[in-house]
Amino acid sequence: MSKIIAKEILSERVVKLEIEAPRIAQKRKAGHFVIVKVGEKGERIPLTISQANKETGTITLVVQKVGVSSHKLCALEVGDEITDVVGPLGQATHIEKFGSVLCAGGGVGIAPLLPIVEAMKAAGNKVITVLAGRSKEFVILEEEIRKKSDEVIIMTDDGSYGNKGLVTEGMERVISQEKVNLSVVIGPAIMMKFCTLLTKKYNIPTVVSLNTIMVDGTGMCGACRITVGGKTKFVCVDGPEFDAHQVDFDEILQRLQAYKHQEAEAYQATLNK
Repeated sequence: MSKIIAKEILSERVVKLEIEAPRIAQKRKAGHFVIVKVGEKGERIPLTISQANKETGTITLVVQKVGVSSHKLCALEVGDEITDVVGPLGQATHIEKFGSVLCAGGGVGIAPLLPIVEAMKAAGNKVITVLAGRSKEFVILEEEIRKKSDEVIIMTDDGSYGNKGLVTEGMERVISQEKVNLSVVIGPAIMMKFCTLLTKKYNIPTVVSLNTIMVDGTGMCGACRITVGGKTKFVCVDGPEFDAHQVDFDEILQRLQAYKHQEAEAYQATLNK
C-alpha cells in the first residue's frame, strides 16, 4: 500500500498525485516508470515517475482520466492508499552532455519529459523545450519545466495560449535558429511520429518514450512489443525510450486501437451502475 500525500488537479482530466514510495524514490532515475493497481482485482497501469524526492520518500505521478482504472485512481484523495506500486521499471534515460537538446512534450507527455529536462540541464546541456496541447488547459507543469530549461516555447492547436500551431512548428523554429544535437520527444503516438519525421529530415538524433499497451511491465506477457529497426522489442524492459528514427510508428498506432471497443464498453458499464 502507498498512501497519497498530496493531490493537485492540473486540468479537468489530469491529476497529479504525490505518494509514499521511499524505496522507489531512492532508486528512480529519469525515464523510469511504475506499475500501479487500485484494488486487489484492479488493472495494472504503467505511469512514468514525473518527480521523486529522496528526503521525503515520495514520488509524483501524473494521471490522465481515460478508462475505468485511471478514473478510479484519479478519484482517490489525500490519505487514501494505492493497492500496489511496483518499480522503478524500465531503462533509465541515457544522460550526457550532448550540447543543445531540444525537448518536446505534448499533453500528459510533459510529465515524463520533466525529469529528462532536469537531468539534461544538470549534465550541462542547453535545453530548449517545446510544450504543446490542444488548448491552454492541456499545457501542464509549465512552471517546473521553465525552471530547468534555457528557453520554453508554448504551442496550442487553438491559439488559446502561447503560439497557435502544432508542436512540430515550434520545433522547426528552434531548428532553424541553431544546431540541435539531440531531440527528446514524448506525447501521443501520432505526435511522436510527426516529430520524428521532422527531425529525420534534418538528421537530428531523436529519442522517444513510448506509451504502448502494457500489462505486467517485466517482459513476460509480450503485450508491449514493438518493432524497432526491424526487430521485436519490449517497451517495458528494452525501453521505454528508443531511437525514434528506427521505430515503426504505424504498427504502434494500429496496436493502440486494439482494445478501444472493450475500453469504451467497460467505461460505459461503470457509468450505468
